[in-house]
Amino acid sequence: EVVQRRVNEKWLLRGVTVMEPTFIDVTVELEPDTTIYPNTFLCGKTVIGQGCQIGPGSIIVDSVIADGCRVVQSVVEEAVLEADVEIGPYSHIRPESHIESDVHIGNFAEVKKSRLGKGTRMGHFSYVGDAWVGPDVNIGAGAVTCNYDGVDKHHTIIEEGAFIGS
Repeated sequence: EVVQRRVNEKWLLRGVTVMEPTFIDVTVELEPDTTIYPNTFLCGKTVIGQGCQIGPGSIIVDSVIADGCRVVQSVVEEAVLEADVEIGPYSHIRPESHIESDVHIGNFAEVKKSRLGKGTRMGHFSYVGDAWVGPDVNIGAGAVTCNYDGVDKHHTIIEEGAFIGS
């Protein structure tokens, strides 16, 4: 409790808004003008840029989050989010995912081991795994990339400007 209070005070003095209760690992790096909302866990070698909004209720582990991102009630693990990405609520960005700038991932979405191109929109109730998604793609409600044939996994490629979904 004492260590956590000291960690939070350190970030408050450096221009980060921290609303308790939160957990911020001593290994986490934060930039000024970022807000950490209650019930948020920032763990491991996480780096969060300037002007971000993280939480409430988010878990970020060993990830890099660039300036201007917003992660609401979601989990981001071992992933990279470029600038101005919006995620959540209730979404999961799994390891080895790279989300390029200006991407919107809405509620109940999951991205696994994939790259989403700049400006892509993935509204809600969708799963993208083992895929490369080009820029300005619209992934509609309920879309799922299926890449396992019962023996091997294959990589899914969705090209620029495609509309995928219901």
